[in-house]
Amino acid sequence: MLNDVTERPRIWRRWPGDDWAAFEALPPAIRRRIHEHAYDAWAVNALILFRAFRRQTGSSARAERRLLRWFDQCEAQEFSAFAEAHRQRTGRDAPHRAARATVQRYTR
Repeated sequence: MLNDVTERPRIWRRWPGDDWAAFEALPPAIRRRIHEHAYDAWAVNALILFRAFRRQTGSSARAERRLLRWFDQCEAQEFSAFAEAHRQRTGRDAPHRAARATVQRYTR
């Protein structure tokens, strides 16, 4: 994406495909988490992982829980990578890191 100024292209590979169709094929809990993700969670990648996890676990529910944990791990890694890149560019901690901020989530 043109407006993606994070470290994501350096650490992840984005698989091609129809993001909307992939998003609609995911279970509701995964779609909700993608919506809440601090960055664009790349629905095609999520669907590929969900299908792989479902094959490995033999259960959609276990695959769903595993993918939700994976999102948390990826988000933490992206948060750290962005903060480190900011530190290298500016010599200072990123404001959100200095403030020990957490990712803000939408709540109902």
